[in-house]
Amino acid sequence: MSDERPEKPLPELRASDADRDRVVERLRDAVAEGRLDMEEFEERLEAAYKSRTYAELEPLTADLPAVAGQAAPAPVPSASAPAAGAPWPGRIGGTGSSALAVAVMSGFQRKGRWTVPPRFDAVAFWGGGELDLREADFAQREVVINCVAVMGGIEITVPPGVDVDVRGFGFMGAFDQRDSPGPTHPGAPRVVVTGFAFWGGVEVKIKKPKRPLGGPSLRKEL
Repeated sequence: MSDERPEKPLPELRASDADRDRVVERLRDAVAEGRLDMEEFEERLEAAYKSRTYAELEPLTADLPAVAGQAAPAPVPSASAPAAGAPWPGRIGGTGSSALAVAVMSGFQRKGRWTVPPRFDAVAFWGGGELDLREADFAQREVVINCVAVMGGIEITVPPGVDVDVRGFGFMGAFDQRDSPGPTHPGAPRVVVTGFAFWGGVEVKIKKPKRPLGGPSLRKEL
């Protein structure tokens, strides 16, 4: 008998605020089109904002056609049929490896196979730091990386297909995302980069992993 644990079905993954907002927008369009009356709309609206997973969101728009002129949203793949090149279901969930990195007149680095916690704080003061997420796992589907760079710099590298949202503020400094992330892969995590840069900078780069995303884990199982 196999000792392997069954993979968690993708629809059980937790939905983000952006996922809920997209459903709410479609419901509003459906009211304007006459497909839903106000009572149905209010019921589904309340359900959308209370939803925590894809499995709870999907039924709210399942009986509504795609908006004219827009492509229908890509179906959420099951664990038995993951999207090619994007084995994200197996990389989301668990406990963060660490939640803080500080460089004071020095440097820090997180790379290889590690687990990004729901919130990671990175501080660089007269120093520099590197966060490489290309081979990382994620404690949950949406994670926040809060950066404080004072006369220093922090570089964040993510693989293509990840949803990146850069919200940081720079004063005589900058939060910079030069590379286009391209289309988001189904089930991929969302990385929100926030914080403050003063006479320093935070740069987000998009690079392909050094090895296939579905490659064997470098971690030893205890």
